[in-house]
Amino acid sequence: MLLVAAAALVDADGRVLLAQRPEGRSMAGLWEFPGGKVDAGETPEAALVRELQEELGIDTRQSCLAPIAFASHAYESFHLLMPLYVCRTWRGTVQAREGQALAWVKPPRLGDYEMPAADAPLIAVLRDLL
Repeated sequence: MLLVAAAALVDADGRVLLAQRPEGRSMAGLWEFPGGKVDAGETPEAALVRELQEELGIDTRQSCLAPIAFASHAYESFHLLMPLYVCRTWRGTVQAREGQALAWVKPPRLGDYEMPAADAPLIAVLRDLL
């Protein structure tokens, strides 16, 4: 079981941030919600605050993360459990710190981006919410 936390960062124009998995990583080229693995002894919220700082150079607080859904998906070599949070408040400017491409996407266009199997069911939830 792999526990990963992800965020749907929503900007003032109602767009959602997607990050493209860089070459050399599993599922390279697919688009995903920013986030990452939850370390031992870490809460999903703390992991997400840390990951957003490391990957995108932005600062947010756990109180700015609103849980909205989760994905549970069996990949060939592991089972992924991923809570998804909406975040509308952060400090700093989003930057691709790990060489990933970034895209701000209007909710109706989220389905235009090829995503990992675990992320795909979350698109409808976001479209309905936003």
